[in-house]
Formats: sequence, C-alpha cells, structure tokens
Amino acid sequence: MSRRHNTISFLTDYGTTDEFVGVVKAVIRDIAPHATVLDLTHEVPPFDVKAGSLALARCISYVPEGIVLAVVDPGVGSDRRAIAVEVAGGAGVLIGPDNGLLAPAVAMAGGAERAVEITNPDYRLVAPGATFDGRDVFGPAAAHLCNGVPLDALGPEVDAALLMPATIPLPREEGDEVIAEVLWVDRFGNCQLNIGPDDLPASWPVSMSLRLPDPHQHGQTVIRSAVRADHFAAIGHGIGVVLDSYGMYAVSLDRRSAADDLGLAPGDQVVLAAGTDDQPGGGPVTTPVNLGR
Repeated sequence: MSRRHNTISFLTDYGTTDEFVGVVKAVIRDIAPHATVLDLTHEVPPFDVKAGSLALARCISYVPEGIVLAVVDPGVGSDRRAIAVEVAGGAGVLIGPDNGLLAPAVAMAGGAERAVEITNPDYRLVAPGATFDGRDVFGPAAAHLCNGVPLDALGPEVDAALLMPATIPLPREEGDEVIAEVLWVDRFGNCQLNIGPDDLPASWPVSMSLRLPDPHQHGQTVIRSAVRADHFAAIGHGIGVVLDSYGMYAVSLDRRSAADDLGLAPGDQVVLAAGTDDQPGGGPVTTPVNLGR
C-alpha cells in the first residue's frame, strides 16, 4: 500500500559552494511541491562513505517520518545500484547508493523490510551524463514517493539481506586494555570513539591512561593521562573521556580542540587502560603563557 510523505531529510558530501544541493532541492520542489526538505548536512568529506554512514546513523533516531535521501557516491555512474529501502512499516524510506552508506541507519531504524533498485525511467530524469544521480535518480525518486508513488513502482525488488553492509570498526579488549578507534571529529574537536558505557569495565577508576599516536613521530605512540568526566567543564586542564550526546565516549578538552592539541583524526587508534601511567612529557595538555610583571 502506498502512502504520501511530507518530509525529505537530506544528507550529502556535495558541500554548499557549488549548486549541487540547490539543484537537487529544485528538482524535488518541481515534482513534489508540498514536501519539506530538511538539510541534515552537506559537509561529509568528499567520497567518504564511512563518514557519511556514521553521520546518517547519528541522525536517524531524530529525523521525522518520511524519506531519507543520502548521497555519498564515489561510484556514481558505475554498476553500483541505486536503492530505496523501506523501514518501520513504511513510515520511512531511505534512498541512496548501495555502497554501505545506508546500512547503519537502516539497522538502527529496525532493519530493512523491503528494498528496490531504482531503475524505472518514469521516475528518473533524462540525464546528459552519468555523474549526478542525486539530481537525476535519487532526488526524483524521493519526490515521487512523497507524491504517493508505490515503492515497487521505482524498480524491481532486491533481497535486503544482500545489500552492501557498512564497514564500522568494533572495539576489542586485549588483557586490561580496550582498543578503540576515532570515528568522528566534530566542529569543536571532540574525538568520538567507537565505545560506549558497556565497553569500559565497571571496575575502572575515574582516572585512566590513553595510548595515542605520537603527532610528532610517525608510527610511534605516547601515553597520556585522562579522566572520565560527565561534561566538558568537569575535565579541568587535562584530557577527558566524556560520554557524548550520542551515548559514545569522546576524547575531549574543555574549550579546546582535542583533535588539534592531540593530533587525532578519524581512523586513529586509541588504547584505553585503567590508571594514569604517563610517559615523560606525556601529561596533560598545557598552553604556555607569558606572565608580565
């Protein structure tokens, strides 16, 4: 049974310097003028499917019912599939490339109930080239679904179990250590890890040590002391491990960028252990100041 939708939640790596986002929204407006388009972000790093999938997963619990349109598509124009995935009894449909981008969000929404490949030319634009499927394939499909076009009208059904999975790293324990990875660095320099409260032993004290990549010597590591804190102001002048707004731990500094000061980036390994066994020179981050008379 088809249903109309009123909202399209939109995420891409298009940026806002070029006209790409505006053109996709114009196409949607022309086909489904009643639909509201919400911009989740268009600043996913170019071609970074993993970063896009994580951003979409962070958003999915908060988007309204309707269509989720996500485009981070380095394989555009190739034989990768364009898909629409129905979730939550038809309350939501996720549209995008079948490259793992949608997978974590689909899982968090309860799993795929139906999926189709978007192939029907009646619901696509005639394209002068094959490099802008956001405009020519994904945007029109989202708009037509808003108008009540049935999901299966977009193209043939595909086995949802065979859709491309995501590549999200899992933490692991080795002895008394938890080996984590930086998933995301936000605008403020907080470095979200792939661990939550269940991943740290309850017996650990508030203080811990972090083994981090040495920003000055490639391939080397340094050990820094840190405290587990409830919020940024509780960190003090050192390094904190804070439970962030998505329920994941983040390496943070109070009113400073942990990414800049510690040299951390997505994909970096962070090893956590109980205690504060600093190496020489590996203590809390400090900012030198000149004192006048």
